[in-house]
Amino acid sequence: MTDGFDLVIRAPRVISGHGDGEIAAAVGVRDGSVAALMPLDHAATAPSVLELDSSVVLMPGLVDSHVHICEPGNTEWEGFAAATRAAAAGGITTLVDMPLDSVPSTVSVAALELKRQAAAGQCQVDVGFWGGVIPGNRGDLVPLHQAGVLGFKCFLAHSGSDDFPPVTDREMEDALGVLRELGSPLLVHAESAEAAAAIGAATGPRYADYLASRPRGVENLAICQVIEAARRSGGRAHVVHLSSSDALPMIASARRDGVALTAESCPHYLTLTAEEIPDGATAFKCSPPIREEANRELLWDGLRDGVLDLVVSDHSPATAHMKEVASGDFSAAWGGISSLQLGLPLIWTGARGRGYSLGDVARWMSAGPARLAGLRRKGKVAVGYDADFCLFAPDESFVVDPAEIHHRHPVTPYPGRALAGVVRGTILRGEPIDPGRPRGQLLSGREGT
Repeated sequence: MTDGFDLVIRAPRVISGHGDGEIAAAVGVRDGSVAALMPLDHAATAPSVLELDSSVVLMPGLVDSHVHICEPGNTEWEGFAAATRAAAAGGITTLVDMPLDSVPSTVSVAALELKRQAAAGQCQVDVGFWGGVIPGNRGDLVPLHQAGVLGFKCFLAHSGSDDFPPVTDREMEDALGVLRELGSPLLVHAESAEAAAAIGAATGPRYADYLASRPRGVENLAICQVIEAARRSGGRAHVVHLSSSDALPMIASARRDGVALTAESCPHYLTLTAEEIPDGATAFKCSPPIREEANRELLWDGLRDGVLDLVVSDHSPATAHMKEVASGDFSAAWGGISSLQLGLPLIWTGARGRGYSLGDVARWMSAGPARLAGLRRKGKVAVGYDADFCLFAPDESFVVDPAEIHHRHPVTPYPGRALAGVVRGTILRGEPIDPGRPRGQLLSGREGT
């Protein structure tokens, strides 16, 4: 006899995501969902029972809402199979794909359908999609929303993709007005094109020159523009990959004024520092850039204070050739860091040393991104939520070996770095992820998934 569960997980350490710290629980799973949270010694039975010891924490599966998958069109940079395999290895059970770097960009319903066709049958984890806002596609926003995108993304500076041009302040405000009526967020790459152009691009291998070409003011000015556009329109804006700690007081002030505004940062901004980047080390290039140690510590304070809402990868893949690994020329190198598989141990290593808990990490990397994307069944270990779990050994450690990275090109700024925390396993809707049997679903905002 069973209790009607398909799976029972007995775990002396569970992070539910409700802010209650670690609890001991038996988790009952039925039809891919969490059906019950019971006392650890409850005599529930099921055809499959997983007994965890105290070295492993049962966490909500991570949700990464900022991932660039370049298929179709640039699959040699990254594809759905490789990206979702890396995600699963890193404890991620859901990711949301950005609307650029594939061909075509996801700025119309027809382009979204091509993206879905490319992803079908390949995904190890669940995948949702952001739509794009570019000049001239205002009429596509409602149809894209109706077709199931989870929200929208725009740039205020050149995106690196010619078919995804930046929008003006006015176009951003207009889009926020449209999306306000849809209840949909607008994610904004906040760097000022005008301020960056006035400074000019850096050339050569010196990281200090590249950093000087993208000072905090370039980011701060754009974030001011986002705040005022959200204030005037009443729309919901989200600042992606924030690197300038100067902007944190502005964001906090806008929220006190009632502006609908959230913000994220990324493992590279919370882990790396400008002082440690050697000249010519283009694996570290991203935009906005990695800044100084003092700036990094203020970003951690932003997480503590709740001004930064979430931490996501901004997984931005590129070949070694695109990263100019041979030449070391920062001006010519692709700007982006691929860290999909490493995000959890990177953040846990930094968080643990600063006195944060795994509950904090789950809030930043599971519940927060799920909330941004409107994924109401993701991000917590709770009744009615999808049975998506990360089995995490927080007291184990490992050294980053590029040969063990699953995304398509293992170009990384982290080789040889010792990290705390090992992902022991990843469970999607109640079943361990099997690389030979992709079960990831394509998520749609229409379903309120």
